[in-house]
Amino acid sequence: MTKLSVNINKIATLRNSRGGNNPDVVKAAMDVQRFGADGVTVHPRPDERHIRYEDVRQIKKIITTEFNIEGNCTEQKFVDLVLETKPEQVTLVPDTLGQLTSDHGWDTIKNKDYLQNMITVFKKAGIRVSIFVDPDVKMVRGAAETGTDRIELYTEGYAREFGARRREPGVNPYVLAALKAKELGLGLNAGHDLDLQNLQFFKQNIPWLDEVSIGHALICDAIYLGLENAVQLYKRQLL
Repeated sequence: MTKLSVNINKIATLRNSRGGNNPDVVKAAMDVQRFGADGVTVHPRPDERHIRYEDVRQIKKIITTEFNIEGNCTEQKFVDLVLETKPEQVTLVPDTLGQLTSDHGWDTIKNKDYLQNMITVFKKAGIRVSIFVDPDVKMVRGAAETGTDRIELYTEGYAREFGARRREPGVNPYVLAALKAKELGLGLNAGHDLDLQNLQFFKQNIPWLDEVSIGHALICDAIYLGLENAVQLYKRQLL
């Protein structure tokens, strides 16, 4: 079964826009679990414009499902936080400082040695490692050589093609990348711009998908549908 990890960054964005603690990010983490999510994802950035480092520490105390922390391991503060809180999974994303949102995967060939070193640090701490990659067979092959446990396919390109009614051309590169990952023994996650319209088709074409991480679209849907209903609707797309 493909797991749904709910990224609650946008809850923190809303809280930070007014100060105070409304909405309560820790309560949101508790609620998405209670509503059926298989995990909680957070992506703390150095400027703490949404999830704060202290949020991560507080969520770790109450989490009952899988905890996934995304971020750029070139930031020592991020590395220290992950080693302190020891989530089930860390997802390494090649963001630049001040980047609005993640927009590309690792060049696993160019950065092979660096990734090998960082992955070893986290795996020694007992943390499963996933690295963000584009749907490129060469990058998947390179990822396998870094020692990572999983890859997360960056799905913005698929979502864009799906929205333009080019579903088959949009998903085909992902299927090829996913097949290569399976052949090489890598676990497989996916995320970015997946939503209620395109998620089911993606899962149908890659049924061995381990996990999807979804935040922005799910939280937007929750405004109209309610958070519990939104979580359940996304779960249904993964059946």
